[in-house]
Amino acid sequence: MDLLLASLVDGFLLGFIYGIAAMGLTLIWGVMNVINLSHGPIIALGMFTTYLLFMSLGIPPYIGVLLAAVIGLILGVIIYLIAVQRVIDAPHLSSLLATFAVNMIIIGIGTAIFTTSPRNVDFRLGALTLGSITLQYTRIIAALIAILVTGGLYYFLYRTRLGKYIRAVANNRSAAELVGIPSNRVVAISFGLGTMLAAIAGALIATFLPFTILAGGTYETKSFVISVLGGLGNPVGALIGGLILGLLEGIIPAFTQTTWVPVIEFVLFVIILLVRPNGLFGAKE
Repeated sequence: MDLLLASLVDGFLLGFIYGIAAMGLTLIWGVMNVINLSHGPIIALGMFTTYLLFMSLGIPPYIGVLLAAVIGLILGVIIYLIAVQRVIDAPHLSSLLATFAVNMIIIGIGTAIFTTSPRNVDFRLGALTLGSITLQYTRIIAALIAILVTGGLYYFLYRTRLGKYIRAVANNRSAAELVGIPSNRVVAISFGLGTMLAAIAGALIATFLPFTILAGGTYETKSFVISVLGGLGNPVGALIGGLILGLLEGIIPAFTQTTWVPVIEFVLFVIILLVRPNGLFGAKE
């Protein structure tokens, strides 16, 4: 029971970070119906941003998270303008191939520069002990930052003018343009926000787990599972889906080998697609 409880708490904390990674994916889909296959490499870039700033310049990892967010936002807008803008209204295969090309470019350049050797941010803050449960402060702080990012995103989407523009474009782009909303600019910012969330997730993961330039692919597939679980286009559902996946990853190793974790995750993925294609919480208009 002690092992199970510790694993559940650990998985719950990790679930918040999974949630914001999936939010980036589902936000881009909700606004422009584009599946971003460059999501994984962006997560990896967030990891390496924190790593390089800390190891080379001594910048604390949590300051590095802020810089990773800025870099992710700018890079997302650039990717949209160069690779996605011209195919946004084309069949889905075109946008898939465009973002997959960006995926391969980032991985190719990253592998040439960093190789595929594991890296880690050598940063420790100690641990919190509650009875039989021991929690690393780095995981607790990462989860708290993920909660703050989620709250900030919710406030931005529902309380600011630009956020309302984004929701209007997501709901009906043509109608939004008729009332004077600059949809192209809004879509570019939305893509930037989606990549920013991916970069933040990667930067947070790097504070307590080792990684390589290829590590983002694992979290990208988890983001797809979470997005389908919570409902594509529903950022709040993505957070709940992330918590569910995190709890599953906490429960499963307590009863069986960890190698079964991805198997059970993708079985769940297929079952949800068959039973509730819109996700457990549906897409939010």
